[in-house]
Amino acid sequence: METKKVIGKRRFSMTITTIVFVFLYLPIFALVVLSFNSARQGVAWTGFTLKWYAELFRQSDIWAAFLNTIIIAVTSSVAATAIGTFAALALYWYQSRLKSYLGILVYTPLIIPDILMGVSMLVFFVAVGLPLGLFTIFLAHVTFCVSYVTVTVMTRLEDFDYSVVEAARDLGARSRQVFTKVVAPIIMPGIMAGFLLSLTLSIDDFVITFFVAGPGSTTLPLKIFSMIKFGVSPVINALSTLLLIGTLFVSFFGSKFRKLIF
Repeated sequence: METKKVIGKRRFSMTITTIVFVFLYLPIFALVVLSFNSARQGVAWTGFTLKWYAELFRQSDIWAAFLNTIIIAVTSSVAATAIGTFAALALYWYQSRLKSYLGILVYTPLIIPDILMGVSMLVFFVAVGLPLGLFTIFLAHVTFCVSYVTVTVMTRLEDFDYSVVEAARDLGARSRQVFTKVVAPIIMPGIMAGFLLSLTLSIDDFVITFFVAGPGSTTLPLKIFSMIKFGVSPVINALSTLLLIGTLFVSFFGSKFRKLIF
């Protein structure tokens, strides 16, 4: 009797899991299939074609927006990773009466709605007279990515054995050598995870970027939004498919790189 109950629970769990995965991935599969559909509108299959990909590569404004997105994502992720890593080390190791308050400030951007951050940053940039453009987008992305990096690195520091730092100091290592040869290699998985998370969040961000972007600083999410207001074009399906392939490519080689290094 007990065995039947266990089997029934397993089947129920497997059924629910299957439904969830179908719900998550079926729209993505449909998007990829429709990117090869010759029909301009609708979901009825009328034939295989690559013309939407050819048309995509002819639209220079999309690739200009893509270039802006990559520039902002890479630069803001590098800056956020550097700031977040040192912030995590400071919060975890150094004792101060302000430590608890600083911790609250780190976690606050994680729970504040994006629209509130976007509006507040827009008001700040206008108040200080900073022209809206790629630089303001960069500052905004660094601001909300720092918290994610800090939390990720602090999670890695939870398992850190401080005795290796003391051993390095006993052997005559200076502070810079301790960081570069002992601390950094140990927490590098957390640093890389924070960088990749920042990169993903920056590429994906729409709400905050919408408020702080200016003329000539359109990113890919903003471009897709402007295109989709006139209807879902097969070109958008083709663009989304290429983004999906690029994401899978980065994830695959990122995991391979992580295994080789760590």
